[in-house]
Amino acid sequence: MTVTTTRTGAPDPSSDSPESAGRRLLRAGFGLIGPRHARHSVSLEQLGALALPIGDDGVVIGVDAEGRPAVLGLNRPTPYDVVLIGGLWTAQVLALRAAATGARVAVETGRPQAWAQMVHAMGGGQNGLAVYEVGRVPPQGASAGTPVLVVRDCGMRPPRGRVASGPWQAVLTLLPYLSPVAPRLLRQARLVGVQRISPDESAELGRALALPRADVDALPTLADGFTLWCADRDRQYVMTQPTDAEIGLLGTPRRMD
Repeated sequence: MTVTTTRTGAPDPSSDSPESAGRRLLRAGFGLIGPRHARHSVSLEQLGALALPIGDDGVVIGVDAEGRPAVLGLNRPTPYDVVLIGGLWTAQVLALRAAATGARVAVETGRPQAWAQMVHAMGGGQNGLAVYEVGRVPPQGASAGTPVLVVRDCGMRPPRGRVASGPWQAVLTLLPYLSPVAPRLLRQARLVGVQRISPDESAELGRALALPRADVDALPTLADGFTLWCADRDRQYVMTQPTDAEIGLLGTPRRMD
């Protein structure tokens, strides 16, 4: 190998092979020699094969009919109202999973004992979940860094809430059945979840949401853990599958409380 020299007689580093340059730098104290790999390249036709599937950012609420994860994006810079006509179990799973994504959860309820076990399991309200009496939810100070989910578990006729949805603050209203206040809440909601209801309720809800006949017939037969989620003209059946930890805390899926 021929080595060129500078005017001072020192070897010219630019003339070294990568291997000898790496050994010399290692001896000089510049760290370990990194891996030496040949360059990789793909043709333009192969580039599409490198695409990665990217879903919505949010809370995994279950799986759809094809077994794919169904994700609900609760943390939004705009107001977001959700109505769930269903059981307490599903609302509590959503609250747990929202807290796990970093959101603070404020529960407004007339049955605090039903939420006591969750509060205890999450550190007595110090780790993302707090329970308040109906009408006593204070301002939450939601922001992009600390999004908030307000869960309103206030029975068949929930009063108008003091804390409304806003930027980075979503509101989930739980209705055990289709109540007289449901039409107003449905008009305000961006998303509606429906679990098993009676045939009469299904027919009424079908008119309110313009549901196809197949969905109207299916709602009274839904198994525990299944929810039909409706947003504008989009509809999706989702099965919520609890984790072992959720089963230990809340039990298995159930429609009735």
